[in-house]
Amino acid sequence: MIPVREAVGKVLCHDLTRIVPGEMKGPAFSKGHILRVEDIPTLLDMGKEHIFVLEMHTGMVHENDAAVRMARAAAGRGIELSAPKEGKIDLVAKEDGLLKVNVRALYEVNESEEAIFVTLHTDQRVRKGKVVGGTRIIPLVIEDEKIRRIEQICHENQPLVEIRPMRSLKVGIVTTGNEVYHGRIKDRFGPVVIRKIEEFGCFSLGQTLVADRVELIVEAIEGFLDQGAEMIAVTGGMSVDPDDVTPAGIRAAGGRIVTYGAPVLPGAMFMLAYIADTPVLGLPGCVMYHDTSIFDLILPRILADEQITRADIVKLAHGGLCSRCSECRYPTCSFGKHG
Repeated sequence: MIPVREAVGKVLCHDLTRIVPGEMKGPAFSKGHILRVEDIPTLLDMGKEHIFVLEMHTGMVHENDAAVRMARAAAGRGIELSAPKEGKIDLVAKEDGLLKVNVRALYEVNESEEAIFVTLHTDQRVRKGKVVGGTRIIPLVIEDEKIRRIEQICHENQPLVEIRPMRSLKVGIVTTGNEVYHGRIKDRFGPVVIRKIEEFGCFSLGQTLVADRVELIVEAIEGFLDQGAEMIAVTGGMSVDPDDVTPAGIRAAGGRIVTYGAPVLPGAMFMLAYIADTPVLGLPGCVMYHDTSIFDLILPRILADEQITRADIVKLAHGGLCSRCSECRYPTCSFGKHG
C-alpha cells in the first residue's frame, strides 16, 4: 500500500469505482491504467488516500481471473459470459428459454469463503440478453485452491446455470360445463388459455365444448390425441361439486395422475396427468380470473420438456402464495419461487 501522491507512474492492478449519487457508478480508472499527475486530484476526491501495488505470489489468483474461472465452470447451455468489470462477471441468456439453476450446488458454492455466486430464481422463462447470474470474489486476490474447489463443485453438479429451450407444442383445449355447452353463458376460459399458449409460441388445435359428462370429456380428449395434440388443457369442472366431473373424465381417458391439488394459491384445484407422454392439465377457474396462477408456473417447465413429478408440485408450497399485486410483475416476484 502506497500513498496516492507517490503513485504517479504506477500501474493499477484493479478497477477503482467512482460513485456520484444520481449521476454515475462505474470504474473511474481501470485495471492496467498508468497513474498520471492529473489523476491525483480525482483519486483524492474519490476518497482514495492510498492505492495497492499488488505483488502476485505463486498460488494466488486475481479477482478478474477468478471470476472468469468460476463463471466458466458454472455456465451450461444457453449461457454466455460478459467481460470482467470491477472483478465481476455476468452470466447472460443467449437465447429465450427456461432458466434452470442447481440450487443445492449454488448454496454449496456460496459456502466457500471469499467468493459469491448469485442467480435469478430457477424455473422461470427468460428472454435472450437477460442477465441471469453473476459471480466475483470479495478480495482482490484469492488462493488458487479455493477457486479450484468451486470449480470442482460446479463440475460435479453440471450445469450450475443453464437455459433450456422451450418447444412449440400443439395444444388441444377441452372446456367443460353445462352452462357453457348449452349457451347459457359465454365461455371466457378458452381465450385466456389460447392467449397464454400463443405467447409461448404454441399452436392451438382448437377448443371443444362439452357438457359435464365423463364420456364426453373422454371423447374430446381422445379426439385431440388423434389430431396429434402434444398437450391438452381441460378447463372448468375442477372443484368437488357433484356436477364437476373433469378429474373423473381425465382419469377415464387413461390419465396417469401426478397430482390433483397443488400447494399454490391461486391454483389449489389443479390437476396434472399424463396419457402416455402427453401432459393433460386440469385447469381450475382461477386461471381465468388471475393474471398469474399455477398455469404460469407449470407451463414453461412442460414446454422445456420436463416430466413434472409429485415432488416438483410439493416444492411449489414455498412461494406458492400470490400476493395479488395491483400490477402483476411475475416472474420478478416471489410467487412460485421455492428453494
